[in-house]
Amino acid sequence: MSTPPLPDVPTPEVIEIERALTRITYLSTRARQHERLMALAGVPLDRAAVALLRQISDSEPLRPGELAVRLGVEASHVTRTVQQLQKSGYVTRVPDPDDRRAQRIELTDAGGEAIAKVRDAGVRGMQMALSGWSPDELRQLATLFHRMVDDFLAHAVDEEGEPPSAPAGKA
Repeated sequence: MSTPPLPDVPTPEVIEIERALTRITYLSTRARQHERLMALAGVPLDRAAVALLRQISDSEPLRPGELAVRLGVEASHVTRTVQQLQKSGYVTRVPDPDDRRAQRIELTDAGGEAIAKVRDAGVRGMQMALSGWSPDELRQLATLFHRMVDDFLAHAVDEEGEPPSAPAGKA
């Protein structure tokens, strides 16, 4: 399927949205920010482990290959991270009910507690940063963010011809 052409001239509003998203992505992926979040959560996890635990938490147990696709990384990265998380007691391997030769990765109770602590620390930090916003402004922002993600996912479907595998509205 061919990619539709980009507009000749992006609107100033879209340019500003792209700039804001770039800034927020940079801020949220900084190593110091991750270290601060892990300290607040009291959980010693690297960024790859957090991403993997979040993905497993938001879905049913998945095969390592499915995790790699959803995270947009090489399967070898998932394998290494799963091995580390398994040694730490955060995940376990369970038989795939559809194919007994395969295994799926499932959160343990400790893994569920760890990702809950990470999410709680993240939400508390966001609450502090947005404390000057009214409840109505926060509702509007949440609505618009979800709408934007849904539109991005719909555009990805149009471009790739297949539905996205990430659950809508999950972070």
